[in-house]
Amino acid sequence: MNFYSTNNPEHIVNLKEAVIKGLASDQGLYMPVEIPKLPHEFFEELPSLSFREIGYQVIGALFGKTLTSQQINQLVDHTLTFDAPLVELEKNIYSLELFHGPTLAFKDFGARFCSKLMSMLMEGEKRKVRVLVATSGDTGSAVANGFYKVPGVEVVILYPKGKVSELQEKQFTTLGENISCLEVDGVFDDCQSLVKQAFLDEELNDKMLLTSANSINIARWIPQCLYYFYAYSRLPKSDKKLAFSVPSGNFGNLGAGILAERMGLPIDIFVASTNVNKVVPDFLHGNAFQAKASVSTISNSMDVGNPSNFYRLLALYGNDEAVFRQKVKGFYFDDADTARVMRSIKDQTTYIMDPHGAVGYLGLRNLMRMFPGEYVGVFLETAHPGKFKSTVDQILGIDLELPERLKEFMKGEKNADSLGNDYGQFKEYLLKKLS
Repeated sequence: MNFYSTNNPEHIVNLKEAVIKGLASDQGLYMPVEIPKLPHEFFEELPSLSFREIGYQVIGALFGKTLTSQQINQLVDHTLTFDAPLVELEKNIYSLELFHGPTLAFKDFGARFCSKLMSMLMEGEKRKVRVLVATSGDTGSAVANGFYKVPGVEVVILYPKGKVSELQEKQFTTLGENISCLEVDGVFDDCQSLVKQAFLDEELNDKMLLTSANSINIARWIPQCLYYFYAYSRLPKSDKKLAFSVPSGNFGNLGAGILAERMGLPIDIFVASTNVNKVVPDFLHGNAFQAKASVSTISNSMDVGNPSNFYRLLALYGNDEAVFRQKVKGFYFDDADTARVMRSIKDQTTYIMDPHGAVGYLGLRNLMRMFPGEYVGVFLETAHPGKFKSTVDQILGIDLELPERLKEFMKGEKNADSLGNDYGQFKEYLLKKLS
């Protein structure tokens, strides 16, 4: 499989270059030149397949011309070591729980796949890979744990000072070994900008092999399509239309769902559910896409004002804005809306949501109110509520019991360097740290 840049369809690279470079030299995101359609028979047998069996066929269709069947099986086996259960919350409304992995967030799927694929592609190489990652919360923990002690790889994580939860911070700043952390005086978009500038810096790239493990990297982005197939396989048969509501920040997760749909998965509509960082819902309501400074919210992993994957979403719809707006509906909600529905759902069902899943639920409810009786819907519950314990406790008036894995992270000692929002300082750090 080959990949083109969203900024130049004539710029085409192979799988290894797309994964190891992460971002095209023209700052475009890599996209598959061809998106395979899975056969009708595959969808007929989906309910009888395990998560891994689904993974073998989907990843095989995507990468089978480049990787061997043994490599594909190893990739899937390494990635899918935990479940993604579908929980019926109300009639025709299901929560897809994506927080049963090592760091209790959906990004565990992509991070594990990415680390394994990179190690495969770099086998026999003498050079080290330097992975630069900007995070608004869960990406940092998933990537740090996915790449922890992976030979030949060093990871640098940039995160906005004071804008991730304590538990999220502990999950990536306490590991050490090949994981380094930078606490940036700014917001997520500033961290993302620093990383992108580094990728375009000729001097840096001459001295070291830089790549990304954010969702801009196809190895982080593509495997997230697997749990859409799996969720569909576990849904009861219905004559209603199917909707997926995706709590969204950098929009890689929504893009993975659209990729699954393009491969033949019968999803009728998507909902892009955001907090008040609403540049994509604004676009979907007819406005021009315009990046804005991000605003801090209680759903901090979605505090993104300039989502990188927006142009990937457009590319998936052939850069046809009308089709994009037809297939994806956008809604946004403030912190008061989010807290209100978290309390309501707990009171009615005892189910405890994290703030991001609550935003996803709200978007789905909005769609279903617009089209009463037409849809069965799935919203993505992207992180365990314990990752946002202080917020959840305050909103719900409880003392949430943390899973043992999270308790262990809290025992670690934070180790992070401070950095101003200045590319010169960041470049100097990289040259001293990684040269």
